[in-house]
Amino acid sequence: MNSFADHPLAQLTLVRFREFIREPEALFWVFIFPVILAAGLGVAFRNRPPEVLQIVTVNEQLATPLRQEKLLAVQRMTPAAAEQALRTGKAALLVEPGPNGSVEYRYDDSNPEGRTARMLADRAIERAAGRADPVAATDRLVREPGSRYIDFLIPGLLGMNLMGSAIWGMGFAIVDARRKKLMKRLIATPMPRAFYLLSFLLSRLFLLVVEVLVVLGFGVLVFGVPLRGSIASLLALCFLGSFSFSALGLLIASRPRTIEAASGIMNVVMMPMWIVSGVFFSSQRFPDAVQPVIRALPLTAVIDALRMQMLQGASLAQLTPQMTTLGAWLVICFALALKLFRWK
Repeated sequence: MNSFADHPLAQLTLVRFREFIREPEALFWVFIFPVILAAGLGVAFRNRPPEVLQIVTVNEQLATPLRQEKLLAVQRMTPAAAEQALRTGKAALLVEPGPNGSVEYRYDDSNPEGRTARMLADRAIERAAGRADPVAATDRLVREPGSRYIDFLIPGLLGMNLMGSAIWGMGFAIVDARRKKLMKRLIATPMPRAFYLLSFLLSRLFLLVVEVLVVLGFGVLVFGVPLRGSIASLLALCFLGSFSFSALGLLIASRPRTIEAASGIMNVVMMPMWIVSGVFFSSQRFPDAVQPVIRALPLTAVIDALRMQMLQGASLAQLTPQMTTLGAWLVICFALALKLFRWK
């Protein structure tokens, strides 16, 4: 009786694994690049003291009270120089005297720094004029892991890495085999065609654990990113997400005959998801009208689920909507790939 290691599906899966580890470029992009990206963005957007905003004024009487605000750096300039500083973005706000003793604030209201500078400048001038706060207020600062940008970023990078390694790994390997006419030889054997496609999905199991451990291990050990959910549910979520992206990669690679054509299709599919699915910033920034479409994307589903699981400790039951979305992509894409797959 033959062992499982001699089964055609096991041998095909082993071939996929060997192909991957023999490619130094693939190892770099899957395991090393996400760590470099996380380190760079984690340092660039680390928690820092509040930024001091640059503002300008044309009047020394206005400059004196403005300098009492510690979060404002005030420069007095000539009117022409002040307008130039505001226009070129060197200053977030221009403060100048208005009619009848009023104060005029000039700033770009679509710029968050401009809005903040306007609020701080107005508060400083009003207090200098004798305004007293009717309600006493105190600050209570919270520095809790989970609220930092790096905590937001790591699940996004993990989801992006799951998508990229699955789609690129599937797409390039299949199209290269088709281009070299290896598939033509395979279909002449008794091998079931579904085994060939399933071997790509199963090969992801061997790489996924290492892939997840590298990215998450770096985030946890270096930046203290919290893991509030269970490890088992996290792995289950990663497996489902990786399988869904692998099925999408199979579908993308089902017809192209050249690497260039496959690369173009993969970029068309992945680039919009990189932008709208919340890898580097919240997907809620996009208009409400497109939110249903964004939430239906597999990358949005896996990133939202990872953030809920890691940062909020959500269970798999609480992640049912996201997991249903991923399951639908897995079933539909794999079924279409089997139907549309070109072997020659």
